[in-house]
Amino acid sequence: MSSIPHPIPYQGSKRNLAADILRYFPPKFDTLYEPFAGSAAITIAAAASGLGKRYSINDLNKPLMDLWHAIIETPEKITVEYEHLWRGQLVEPRSFYDRTREEFNKTGHPDLFLYLLARCVKGSVRYNSQGEFNQSPDNRRMGMRPEVMRKQVLGVSYYLKKRTAISSVNYRDALKNATPADLVYMDPPYQGVCGNRDTRYLQSVQYCEFVEVLDTLNTRGIRYLVSYDGRTGNKRFGRSLPDELNLTLVELYAGRSSQATLLGRDDVTIESLYLSPKLADELSHVPVLYRYTRGEQLCLREGHR
Repeated sequence: MSSIPHPIPYQGSKRNLAADILRYFPPKFDTLYEPFAGSAAITIAAAASGLGKRYSINDLNKPLMDLWHAIIETPEKITVEYEHLWRGQLVEPRSFYDRTREEFNKTGHPDLFLYLLARCVKGSVRYNSQGEFNQSPDNRRMGMRPEVMRKQVLGVSYYLKKRTAISSVNYRDALKNATPADLVYMDPPYQGVCGNRDTRYLQSVQYCEFVEVLDTLNTRGIRYLVSYDGRTGNKRFGRSLPDELNLTLVELYAGRSSQATLLGRDDVTIESLYLSPKLADELSHVPVLYRYTRGEQLCLREGHR
């Protein structure tokens, strides 16, 4: 899926796993809901693959959703603004970045955010305790060139314009209108713990509350997929979702971990994808997909089709 546009280079984006995740989408659904949108990699991949009729993307990060609105609805305007910023940095890149970050924290303007995301270290957002963006620039590069950014932005707008609802509310509220004819994909911040704050996100998602929401979706007969935990080698990240939810676990091969590479080890990263009972029942009758029984753990290795 290398040709699929991605103007927002978020660290932790599911872009590289999108093709494998889409394997577990049902053949037909009306609206795809992505309540923890982030880079919206799965929504974009689904639209580019002709899956779904409409899309609903949501994130509590309002400046991010304002940026998505600009990308989808006014792509020409945001690309011109981005080019102006990109060229403005060429004389004094670091001081320009710092001034832009300060202005963004005051105004939240979408063009400033797009520039910061393109220039910041590893495409990784960081926020301080006041909710201000405080990530440093990557001094080794200048960010995506304007002509490349324009292609990415126009590509996303082509797939999503006039088909996408954009919101910035609590994920529970974003799912209120979902019906059994729809599909939900969730990639929440990985298991924030009470008292601990992850600087990558404006707000964490508590485990118990999230489990309750999934249970409610089961009761409503909503089809959904959840990317929620994983492991590298023998080290597991986060708590698995409880058996009581009756989910089917698929383990996706995500490649050799960067930390393992630095240490000269061969550990690979495995990410968990949970399928709701309603979705698992439907997919068990689709002959082109894997056969499995409820509760069976699958492992999708690189290159398996």
